[in-house]
Amino acid sequence: MLIKIYNENPNHRKIRQVVDLLEAGGIIIYPTDSVYAMGCDIKSTKTIEKIARFKGTNPNNPDMSLIFHDMSQLSEYTVIRDNTIFKLLKRNLPGPFTFIVQANSQIPKLFKNKKKTVGIRIPDNNIVLELVRELGRPIITTSIHDQDEVVEYTTDPELIFEKFNGIADAVIDGGFGNNEPSTVVDCTAEEIVVVRQGLGILEW
Repeated sequence: MLIKIYNENPNHRKIRQVVDLLEAGGIIIYPTDSVYAMGCDIKSTKTIEKIARFKGTNPNNPDMSLIFHDMSQLSEYTVIRDNTIFKLLKRNLPGPFTFIVQANSQIPKLFKNKKKTVGIRIPDNNIVLELVRELGRPIITTSIHDQDEVVEYTTDPELIFEKFNGIADAVIDGGFGNNEPSTVVDCTAEEIVVVRQGLGILEW
């Protein structure tokens, strides 16, 4: 189904409708502050595996990030002991960034592997933030790519619905998306490194 939700003032009834799908193990496609993304409830292990297989990645080590509602949720799944990293996150989030940080013991349990790092996102988009807040835990997220090597990312939610309604239980129409992904910043080594420059310009 295609569900229209406005970023400026997300309709609570529609947000709840999508959260019900997530809690039932559904896959959703939703806008972020960069490109449209696909995701599911962090507790839906079988759905995470389904998305990984769809994207052609290893279901036991899916290359996916977590979307949080705000900084206060991070401590449940990550270990951020370094004050420099904490300040960097606070300065740039919400925003179009994926920060790779140390994972705590919850992540290996969820993914059933020895994963020691995790990508985290707090997008500057009210729709997805309200979904995570209503769900009460993070959403697993991965960008949806276009098969066209020139276009790379589809920005029109109606075209996204046509293309992905076979796998997604719901596509949220939150208006046209960007065609540039988030900036990826690795905070797990001694030196903080921008590993992919995307939409976000890092403020140090």
